[in-house]
Amino acid sequence: MNRTHLGTAAVAVSLVLTLAGCSGKTGSSADGTNAGGVKTGPGVTADAIRVGIITDLTGPAAPLGKPSLQATQLYVDQVNAAGGVCGRKLKLVVRDHGFDVQKAVAAYAEVQPQVAALGSLLGSAQTAALLDSIERDGLVTMVGGNAASSLGHQHIQVMSTTYDLDMINGVDWLVRTQGLKSGDEIGLVHQPGEYGENAAEGVRFAAKKAGLDLVVRTVKPTETDMTAQVTALGAAKVKAIVFAGTPGQTASLVGVAAATGLKVPVLAHAAAYVPQLLATPAKPALEKMLYVTGGVPALSSDLPGVKKLVKDYRAKYPKEELNVGVQVGTTNGAVLVEALKAACEAKDLSRAGITAGLRTLKRFDKGMGSVLDFSDPAKSPSRKSYVLRPAAGVPGGLKTVQDATEVPAVAEYLAARD
Repeated sequence: MNRTHLGTAAVAVSLVLTLAGCSGKTGSSADGTNAGGVKTGPGVTADAIRVGIITDLTGPAAPLGKPSLQATQLYVDQVNAAGGVCGRKLKLVVRDHGFDVQKAVAAYAEVQPQVAALGSLLGSAQTAALLDSIERDGLVTMVGGNAASSLGHQHIQVMSTTYDLDMINGVDWLVRTQGLKSGDEIGLVHQPGEYGENAAEGVRFAAKKAGLDLVVRTVKPTETDMTAQVTALGAAKVKAIVFAGTPGQTASLVGVAAATGLKVPVLAHAAAYVPQLLATPAKPALEKMLYVTGGVPALSSDLPGVKKLVKDYRAKYPKEELNVGVQVGTTNGAVLVEALKAACEAKDLSRAGITAGLRTLKRFDKGMGSVLDFSDPAKSPSRKSYVLRPAAGVPGGLKTVQDATEVPAVAEYLAARD
C-alpha cells in the first residue's frame, strides 16, 4: 500500500504466527524433492509452507499494517481449515519494521532464509531498499505500496493500480465533474519519494492534457500542519487540490482549507485516507470537500467478495475498524495461495516454481473489484481506479462515486512512458 499513515500503535514486534498444525506428511526436505515428486525450496517442509510478512505494526502505517495482517491471517486460517495448499498448512512469519527502512532491511535478512515467499512487504521506500536483494534471492514478494518503480522485477508484485495511473483516472474525473476548464490553476501537494513522486507524475500528465496549470507544494512525511501549503494555494486561487500524503495530513489540509475559505474539491490518493479521520474535527469538511481515488472498491460496495470479507472480518475481529488494509491483506493472501496452487500443480514449490505459478494468473478475480493480471511484472495488474468519498456509518468510511474506470489518457501516458 502505501507510503505512510498516521494513527495509533499496534502490538507485536518480531512475532511468529503459527496458524495451523501439521498434516502428517513425510519425506520432504527444505531444498529438494519430496516423496510425492514435488520439488521444494526454502520455507517448504513436508507439512508446512512458511510465508513472510514484513509490515508496520507500531509506526505511522500501523493503521493499515495491522488490519492488513489480520485479514491475511483470516484468509490463511480459512485456507488451512479447508486442507491447506499442496497437502501443507500455511504458516506466517511476521516482523514489524515500524515503517523504518533500516529495520525493514534487517527484518528481511532474518526472515528471508526461513520462507518460501513474502506475502507482504509494506512501504514503497522499504521495497525500494530491498529490490536488489529480493531479485537476487528469487523470493516472490507482494508489495504493500503501488509505486511504478516496483514494476519490471520478476519476483516483485505490485498488487493494484499504480499511483500514477490512479491519479490520471482521478484527475480526469475531477475535470469532468467539478467544472474545471483549460487555464484553471489547481494545487498539487505531495510527499517526496516513491509514493508522492509517482502520484505527482500522473497528476502532471493529466493536468497538462486538460490544460490545467499546477501550483506545486511538497510536504515532508513528518509534517502535521498543512497551513503553509494551504496558504500558498489560497493565494494562487486554485480551483481544486490534488494530494498524495498521509491521512493525518489530509485532515489538516482539508480542515485548514475549509476554515480559511478555500472550499474547493480535494482529490487524495487512497493511501491518504483512513476512516478514523471521520472522528476528528475535520469530519464536516472531509464529507463536503474530499474525494479519494485508488484501485480498490469501497468496503461499503455490493460486490460479493467485499460483502463476504466485511462479514468474515467483523466476525473474527468485532472490535476492529475496517479500512483499505483489510482488502489489501486479503488480496495478498489470495493471490499468493493461487500462485502456490499453480506451483503445486507443476510439482515445483521451489522459489522459481512459485514465481512461475504467480505468472500464470492472468485473470485473477475473487469478486472484490477489478480483474487483475499478474502475468507480466512490468505492467500494473490493473489500470482502473475508483472514485470514493467519505461517509460515516458505512464499512471503511467510504462510499462509491465512480466505479472502476480506465480513462483514455492512461493508454496515452503508458505509450509515452514506454
